[in-house]
Parts: sequence; structure tokens; C-alpha cells
Amino acid sequence: MQARQLAVELISAVLDKRRAFDEALAVSLARPEYRALAANDRGLARLIAATVLRRHGQLTHIINSFIERPLPRDRGRLTSILLAAAAQLVFLGSAPHAVINLAVEQARRDRHARRFDRLTNAVLRRVAERGAEIAAGQDPVRLNIPDWLWKRWSVAYGDDTARQIAEASLREAPLDITVKSDAEGWSRRLGGVLLPTGSIRLVPEGRIENLPGFEDGTWWVQDAAAALPAKLLGDVAGKQVADLCAAPGGKTAELAAAGAHVTAVEVDPKRIERLNANMARLQLEAEIVEADAAEWQPGTRFDGVLLDAPCLSTGTIRRHPDILHLKRESDLERLVTLQARLLDNAARLVKPGGLLVYCTCSLEPEEGPQQIERFLSRTDDFERVAVQPGEAGIAAEWITADGDLRTFPFHMPFEPEALSGMDGFYAARLRRRFGGAAAE
Repeated sequence: MQARQLAVELISAVLDKRRAFDEALAVSLARPEYRALAANDRGLARLIAATVLRRHGQLTHIINSFIERPLPRDRGRLTSILLAAAAQLVFLGSAPHAVINLAVEQARRDRHARRFDRLTNAVLRRVAERGAEIAAGQDPVRLNIPDWLWKRWSVAYGDDTARQIAEASLREAPLDITVKSDAEGWSRRLGGVLLPTGSIRLVPEGRIENLPGFEDGTWWVQDAAAALPAKLLGDVAGKQVADLCAAPGGKTAELAAAGAHVTAVEVDPKRIERLNANMARLQLEAEIVEADAAEWQPGTRFDGVLLDAPCLSTGTIRRHPDILHLKRESDLERLVTLQARLLDNAARLVKPGGLLVYCTCSLEPEEGPQQIERFLSRTDDFERVAVQPGEAGIAAEWITADGDLRTFPFHMPFEPEALSGMDGFYAARLRRRFGGAAAE
């Protein structure tokens, strides 16, 4: 029951209160009733909630097939209870009797939902009987991907690629980790797959903290695509490198482990706490600065600057299905404006001859290639340095005609499918020319 209660709480936090899933999970697990929850129960709650967020359109369609009249607004967490139970019945293969009984009990414990206990029982019995059959005839892509996002991907990449992106985005992501050294040895020890890019890939099982090497700070969790932009700075050993918008610190750790003298800039104090904690666990050093990266002027220039700019994050839906519910197309204009400010200031921090890598985990062209085109039209001081096939294990199909990095969620297929995919990332590498006006 506790695992199901936690799942419903998480679903409601995202869908009703518009809170980020990871934040809601952290807040809930800090509460007394969940603090001692066993690892397998935590995992079950997370799986149920994430399945609802991924398959919300399908589940809503199935549930509504068995509800004759619209439900009143004053229904407590009834919708989240029904969604959580339907996810277990249709997609997770749970035993119907237990799922339905627990859901009815959850409804009875909610003072606003208790009058719907019989409806809960009746609807979920129908879902148990016919839900899988209905799901088999659905189009998951069009039901689960918001219309505005589907239209954007279709316009940008064509219907076929848009569907590939969407299908991959609706699959749970494997666990990718970056190690400080000896990736081959650690891949054997962890029973993982060593990717061409140097990351190690596992199918997540149990708590990450229990895996060998975690407590020792040997490795950190980082999607294979997210690990690529820092590598585009090349050999950074002994160089001065600024990592802007640095938290939670995966790229900072990469740069520090490669021997760079890293200055990590982050504006959010809570995210800085996490950045500090991660660097302490990894026993890596960086100068951490609390500042707005769009305005920060340290009075010095760097050999390399890495800017991982805030964005719609539409390339990371596999890992963060709450994005499907929390992000809006109307967010784009504000983010594009912020990215331009960050990019202009990042450029001021680069030494003549130094490199600037701009990246986002977005699939939206405005936040990637269009942002770079606008930047290059504003200045003559920078030139593109094309990414080369094979560099950092990068495949030719991940490189655009302009020489930028563009990964899609369906890239890097494997057997079994649970090991497939990577986040959708964009990165451009630019070099500051010698003698430019802004470089003087």
C-alpha cells in the first residue's frame, strides 16, 4: 500500500501541482512515512508513476472508455489513483485482484475520493478485462506526445524521424555512467556494455548507490549523449576551463577528471549544494562560483568555455517523462532569449584561439542550430570547428551538415532494446579567432 500511495502522490504532484518529478520524489522520500520504505518499494512507486507520465494519453483514453459522465472537480486524487492502477494492469503486468483492491482502499482513504470507491472498483475491473486489448489498437505516439511537440518535430525533421524520436522517447532509458578511468575494466566489473563514446551502459536494477564504485567516487551517472559536449573541448589537461550552468556537475566532473582547472558557475544555491556534494563524493576539485552566467565577468579569460544552456529539455523525455506535462511551447521564447544572453557572455570569456562549446538537451531547432546561426551573424570573432566522425566515439550520422553534434533518442540501437538509445543533444564547437575586436 505504501508504494502505491507514494506513486499516487508523485503522479498528483506532477499532474495537479506541476512539480518536477525528481523534486517531488525527493520531498516525499524525506517524509517520515516514506523514509524507511524498502528499496524495492521505492523502485515500484517510481516505476508506476513514471509509466503513468509516459503513457498518460493512452491510460486516460482507456479509463474514459469506462466512465459514462465527466467526474466532478472535487474528487481528490481519484484520477491519480485510477491512472496508477491502470498502469499496473495494462503495462506492468501486476495481479488484477491486488491492484484493484489496493486502489479501492486508496480511494476510501481520500476524503474527497471515497464516494467513488464503487466506481473505482467497476472501472478498474473493466480495465483489467479489456485494457490490454484497447492499448493494442492505440497509437502511443499520437496519444502520449503533446500535439504542439509532435507538430514541431514533424516540421523540423519530417514525420518518419518525428515518429522515431517519439517512440524512443516513450521507452525507459538505460543507466549510463562515466568513469574517471579504466572504463573497460569497470564495464566488466559492473556487467555493462562499454559504448564507443567511452560511457558504460547498464540496465538499472536496484539502487544505484549499491553498485560497486559508487561510494568510492569512481563514477557518476551521465547519459552517453550528455558526456559528449565536454569531450569536444579536446585535451584539457592543465588548461583553464569554465563550465557555465554547471549543476548537477557531470560535465564539471568530466573536465576535472581530465586534468582541467575548472571554474564551475551556477546561479541556483540549491543546485550548488548538489554540485558540491557530487564533487565531494567523486573526490574531484573545481572552483565553484555562485553567479548568473549571463552576467558573470571574472576578469580573466579561459582556454575553453562550456555552456550547457537551460532549455525545453525535449531530448531527455526518456529519463524525465514529466517534461511531457510540465513544458509548454510558450516557454520557448523566454528560453531562447536567455540562451542568447548566456552565449554572448560565454563568448566574452574565451581567450583568442580558445574554444567555446554551446550545448542543449533540446530537440528544438531554435535552441540549437538557429541559436548558433544568430550568434555567428552577430560576431565575426568566432568560427565553427566541425565535429569529426570518430572523434570521442561520435558516429557520422550524429553530425549535421554544418559540422555540429545532433543526437536523437533513437540513436545507438542495441539488442536487447532496453540497452538502446541516448538523449537528444545538440552541441556546436566554436573557436575565437585571433585579432578579433572583442578579443582585444
